[in-house]
Amino acid sequence: MNRRALLKLFAAAALAGCDRGLGKARGLRVVVAGAGIVGASIAYHLCKAGASVTVIDKKGPATHASRGTFAWINATWAKQPRHYHALNQEGVASWETLRSALDLPVRWGGSIEWFDDVERQRRLVRDVREQADWGEAARMIEAAELGRLEPQVEFGDTRTAAFSANDGAVDPVAATHALLRAAERRGAVVRYPCELSDVLFRAERLVTVRTSLGDIEADKLVLATGAAPDAGRLFAASDIPQRSTPGIVAITVPMPGLLNRVIVAPGVHMHQRADGRIVLGEQGGAPGNDAHAMRLAGRPNDFPTRVIAEQHAGRMLRLAARFLPGIADATVDAVYIGWRPLPADGHPVLGPSPARPDVYLAVMHSGVTLAPIAGQLAAREILDDAIPLLDAFRPGRKFEFVKRY
Repeated sequence: MNRRALLKLFAAAALAGCDRGLGKARGLRVVVAGAGIVGASIAYHLCKAGASVTVIDKKGPATHASRGTFAWINATWAKQPRHYHALNQEGVASWETLRSALDLPVRWGGSIEWFDDVERQRRLVRDVREQADWGEAARMIEAAELGRLEPQVEFGDTRTAAFSANDGAVDPVAATHALLRAAERRGAVVRYPCELSDVLFRAERLVTVRTSLGDIEADKLVLATGAAPDAGRLFAASDIPQRSTPGIVAITVPMPGLLNRVIVAPGVHMHQRADGRIVLGEQGGAPGNDAHAMRLAGRPNDFPTRVIAEQHAGRMLRLAARFLPGIADATVDAVYIGWRPLPADGHPVLGPSPARPDVYLAVMHSGVTLAPIAGQLAAREILDDAIPLLDAFRPGRKFEFVKRY
């Protein structure tokens, strides 16, 4: 099946039965636990359909994974296999619709990616060829074109790189807040700090969601709790095996225009927002030593001290300056630890719990890319019937440990 046919199916699944779903939505009380970008998108789309929505978060909007993400919107070679790639393609396409509707801070322009390892670079050529076969606007470009596209970037001895024209990036915190504001305009209530503590059922149907701010009567609960390791087991009686990993994101103060698109260089990712801030994301992950293991045991989102944060930021700046000399003297405004909500097989979890059907799980890496389409599809399923195209992503599937990137 080609890309166009697959995307039509996804779009049809998202829109099928809108009138029927709207009828069911009126009076349906839904609690969304997790005010990150995925939870905010689900809440927004539920409100659009007429549901009564309460969003809760232990700390506040976009304070966990959504704050510490590089926020690259893409459907590149790592999105395997084909059905998962197609879902990401629809996620990229849905961002433009959402951006237009809510004036979200998305910056398009594509991405440029290359490797310094010869064999990995050869594999990139094969990967990009496969992407093109799947309908993605991806191709290898040569040094002269690289220089025209990104005149401030030093590509060194790189002769070719992958250019994915549909890619972009977003300010995930601003986008999350915009989605929640849009949901509030449609009647949603957003509560924080508000911690989910228990769920009560009567005749196997959800009746009450208990929180640190009191009980909320509810018909459905959405767990958009990111990398929280025990949420599925505690509240959905469904254990989602995760291999969530930390990554560091550093954000500079506003700078003159240096970058036109997302740069995925060896060891570091870079993009520049519309306000001039440059976002750096690491590729290598945390060092594998005991000291870092102890620091990361509690899954912190912040560094223990400003000095340690600045040390990590300085390391990332030095690495970035190899490719972008203009960033060498930049001032870093913020440094975050982001925990990727990564199910063991690398694919999203979307669907009702097999043990508690009134609890819907929405856990995924590539949460930024998938947020618009995940919000549409999850809302449709919560309000109406199951969408068969999501069967591969159900919480009851057999999870195998697969490292895809």
